[in-house]
Amino acid sequence: MSESIILLGIFVFIVAFIILFTAKIRLHPFMVLLIASMLCGILSGMPFIKTIEIIAEGFGATLRKIGIVIAFGSIIGYILEKSGGALRMADTILKIVGEKRSALAMTLTGFIVTIPVFADSGFIILSSLNRALAKKSKISLAVYAIALRAGLSCGHVFVPPTPGPLAAAATLNADIGLVIIFGIIVSIPAMMAEYLWAVKYAVRFKIVPKEYDSPDRITGNSILPGRFKSFLPILIPLVLIALKSVADFPSHPFGAGNFLTFFDFIGHPINALLTGIFLSFLLVPKLNKEVVHDWVGNGIKNAGVIILITGAGGSLGTILRETGIGIVFGDFLSQFHIGIFLPFLIAAVLKIAQGSATVAIITTSALMAPMLSSIGFDSSLGRVFIVLAIGAGSICGSHANDSMFWVVAQFSDMDVSTSYKCQTVGSILVSITAICTVAVIAFIFL
Repeated sequence: MSESIILLGIFVFIVAFIILFTAKIRLHPFMVLLIASMLCGILSGMPFIKTIEIIAEGFGATLRKIGIVIAFGSIIGYILEKSGGALRMADTILKIVGEKRSALAMTLTGFIVTIPVFADSGFIILSSLNRALAKKSKISLAVYAIALRAGLSCGHVFVPPTPGPLAAAATLNADIGLVIIFGIIVSIPAMMAEYLWAVKYAVRFKIVPKEYDSPDRITGNSILPGRFKSFLPILIPLVLIALKSVADFPSHPFGAGNFLTFFDFIGHPINALLTGIFLSFLLVPKLNKEVVHDWVGNGIKNAGVIILITGAGGSLGTILRETGIGIVFGDFLSQFHIGIFLPFLIAAVLKIAQGSATVAIITTSALMAPMLSSIGFDSSLGRVFIVLAIGAGSICGSHANDSMFWVVAQFSDMDVSTSYKCQTVGSILVSITAICTVAVIAFIFL
């Protein structure tokens, strides 16, 4: 048996191991990814001590790139949630779009809110507004639930500093600013596909909210921060990071020398997100111990798990590179010429099997990192499109093993059957639309 076949067998075993232990046995993904890394090194013949050393190196190298950024993003999200900034953004978008298009307003709100806030939390934060709108408009709550879910799911997997795409960009060495720019472009048709599914299909399921909060209590000026200030902690960091990416173009549109240094400094993700934290402090009437210590501390705690999972994914990617398994698998798959659809399919399988979009993104990016040359995407833009293809696969087929599936169902009074018809099918539509969009853009730019 040739060495290549053995390495391919190890690769298949590692993927099966990850799926089995995360989806069936329910061992924590952090532990699963680290154990998978150890097994990968040992089975490939790597010395035990070297295996541990490479795991530690991969873990540290990954977190050196994005550990602080994930923590900062989590802090911003927590402050937006506690201060009412997230609800103020929802209210503002609703006023701009209009009550007749209130479902579209929820899609746009979800997309913006989930950039710093985890999708599950974002839905919970905005569920009371969903209920109020459904009651007032006499439109089924199912419509608002799926419309909100559309925006949340796309922002969650396509636009950093959400942890998933941020981790994938770090693992694949993709430019974060370009991921933001193209991620927003891909998100527009993708979330519109699920929005249309909401207003054309989910509307058939008549769900009247059993309980709801008064719109006055939700959107009253007395309890929410100002509109302008509510958007600043999200928009300013995104703009700064995007400006850095534009400044780094080979043509240097903003100039070179000190100008380039300035934009590289202010647009570095750490500085951009730190700016976002300071701007989020403007959302509270008075800075006190609860805000600067308790809220910030809780944001850091929320970031802890995803930071560890991200680091473990980095360990797996490093092991795959060092053993040569990734290159062998990439060469094997490249003969099928499926290109950008390869990371999409891997992420989709992982997502459907174990439920977590973030775990699917982190794992797939680790698996893809050694294969980029083999499949022809080892360029600056190529890496960006691989990140987005992974994101597209990671939202495919949401069902009972996905926490978001149950959050949407429980906070929208949906039974399981309705959830499968509305959520699961909707997630497949948004996923397919996204990968088709990525494929078209990749064809144009590469």
